[in-house]
Amino acid sequence: MKAAALRTYGGPEVVELLEVETPEAGPGQVRVRVRAAGVQPFDCAVRRGIVSIPGLTGSFPQKVGNDFAGVVDQVGPGAVGFEVGAEVMGWALLASHAEYVVVAPDQLVVKPTSMPWEVAGAFSASAQTAHTAIEKLKVGAGDTVLVHAAAGGVGTVAVQVAKARGATVIGTAGPYNHDYLRSLGVVPVAYGDGLVDRVRALAPGGVTAALDAVGGAALDASVELVEDRGRIGTITDFDRAEDFGVLAISTERSTTRLTELTDMFDRGELRIEISHTFPLAQAALAHQEMDRGHVRGKIAIVVE
Repeated sequence: MKAAALRTYGGPEVVELLEVETPEAGPGQVRVRVRAAGVQPFDCAVRRGIVSIPGLTGSFPQKVGNDFAGVVDQVGPGAVGFEVGAEVMGWALLASHAEYVVVAPDQLVVKPTSMPWEVAGAFSASAQTAHTAIEKLKVGAGDTVLVHAAAGGVGTVAVQVAKARGATVIGTAGPYNHDYLRSLGVVPVAYGDGLVDRVRALAPGGVTAALDAVGGAALDASVELVEDRGRIGTITDFDRAEDFGVLAISTERSTTRLTELTDMFDRGELRIEISHTFPLAQAALAHQEMDRGHVRGKIAIVVE
């Protein structure tokens, strides 16, 4: 099969379309013919060789990609829950930018018929990270929440989940994304110098929780604005989280969580914008676009 893979670490140009062995569904597994997949900042970090993943040797060639959607085309012995032909979506660590993936059924949910393939393919990783974070921060009615990088993949979902739980949401973004945030029911604010003062002007009653998806100055501002550091979370600046006494939040994936999110989408309560799509053969360009930063919503890879 064809897969986007690395033969060395480096810039976007090291992502190649390679011919690799097509996986077969073993006992308790299903194989999915991939229709679409998402590109995450995590994928770019793997490509640059700056993340360490337990259980992975780091040998080459190394496939990339973590979330996907497609059609079940093979069911291994003892695998239950899905039949050949089922339209599904889920996650597969460093495997999904390929024509086929093999996973356990507990990494899959049924794809809503209302969800386009490119949305389904780019949904699982960022959506579950966002949901995990809002849950960990105990966001609910009466809260005023600050979400940094609110127009990005995680931020887009986080602000909508927080809104659905009754919170008022302030989101940082560049001016070109402010109308987009308003369309999601978010109060936009420009990041950069003076952020703390701008947020205080928008929230005279104070900010009760904050989610940092940027690190650096964004985490500094969160600490200055939120009194209870147990309600500040970062998904990126783990090195300083312990120093500040804030939450270092990693995704806690489950089919229960993913189903709750797909149900929200199906009910029209969750909107996902796909800013760019690329064919599998141009996965390097997808990485290049992600490296530029300031992506609105998600980048998807479409597998023909």
